[in-house]
Amino acid sequence: MTITTTISSLGHKGEGVAEIDGKKVFIPLALPGEKVEIEADGERGTLLGVISPAENRIEPFCPHFGACGGCQLQHMDRPSYEAFKIALIETPLHFAGIDVKVSRFIDAAGDGRRRATLHARKEGAGYMRLRSHQVHDIDVCPILVPGLARAPEIARAVMQAVGESDVSFTATLTGLDVSIRTEKKQARHDRVSPLVGRFKLARLSMNGEMVLQAQAPTMEMAKARVEIPIASFLQATAAAENALADYVVNAVGKAKTVADLFCGVGPFALRLAETRPVSAFDNDKAAIAALDKAWRFTKGIREVTAKARDLFRDPMTQFELPFEAVVMDPPRAGAEAQVRELAKSKIKTVVMVACDARNFARDAALLIAGGYTMSDLVAVDQFTQSTHIEIAATFRR
Repeated sequence: MTITTTISSLGHKGEGVAEIDGKKVFIPLALPGEKVEIEADGERGTLLGVISPAENRIEPFCPHFGACGGCQLQHMDRPSYEAFKIALIETPLHFAGIDVKVSRFIDAAGDGRRRATLHARKEGAGYMRLRSHQVHDIDVCPILVPGLARAPEIARAVMQAVGESDVSFTATLTGLDVSIRTEKKQARHDRVSPLVGRFKLARLSMNGEMVLQAQAPTMEMAKARVEIPIASFLQATAAAENALADYVVNAVGKAKTVADLFCGVGPFALRLAETRPVSAFDNDKAAIAALDKAWRFTKGIREVTAKARDLFRDPMTQFELPFEAVVMDPPRAGAEAQVRELAKSKIKTVVMVACDARNFARDAALLIAGGYTMSDLVAVDQFTQSTHIEIAATFRR
């Protein structure tokens, strides 16, 4: 059904919202105040044309925008973009009863994303189309670092070698680290191993197993060089890692005893260890091993005691937290079990980094109920043009 309507607001997924017959309809690529022509199907709307554009509408910088679902926000100007991202953080906090405003917005796009996952299918290689399980074939992705320029070409080569796959890329100091995920049970390593030489890859893995490594994929973290395990977590941009690490170091201040929970390969622990010993914990055993090796081979830093521990199922109790400060960067699900223990502890400072605003608001409310005060709430924008935002905040007793 074709309808002419006016967009009243913007949803948290970046979609324009219109009220039609008393019901909300969500329309991607539309902006508040615009008079638009749409095709409506229940609560979903497809933008057919903009009759009167909003003043904050701008021309997208990528030719694939609108068809590719990788970005959602290229059509809005910078002030509107930043206001939308800030609201993603402040709105869940408001509903959790926390009246704290974002104090800083940090543009952490840097040189682009150093990590990406492309879907390799018969129709091509790229990201999923808007509201679709079909892949939009791309030749270039301008939000990626230059080192990932050949990612679509490599993904298509993987498709030819082993069939439909998801191909993850990380640009490292020693070359591209490429990880293939395929449901094809008979996918053979010898079919993809020639890609290492053809594309000069540092490492190639498939379904979590090493196929071939020319040299260990390595990242620089402050004074240390870290060999990155297969499928381990990293911040999407180097600029975001640096911004978040600077925030963490400044927030911890002069605390002499520090724990880094959900530490990963150590982007925070290795920087904190320049001035004090650090205890680091994560359930990723390969990441813990990489962190342990990194600090042992790095001159000029203090000891990092790195231990594998599942902080979801086995959180550190208040009696195991003899630290002046704790840093935590949990996955998207947050860290409710661990936060409940922190709320009962006597730790003076908790520094939290988060990537999901709703779960962050839940965890923040638990700390505040336990006697902490939140300050210096910061938005770190590394997933530019998307509806994701990184959050950092400090909690003090």
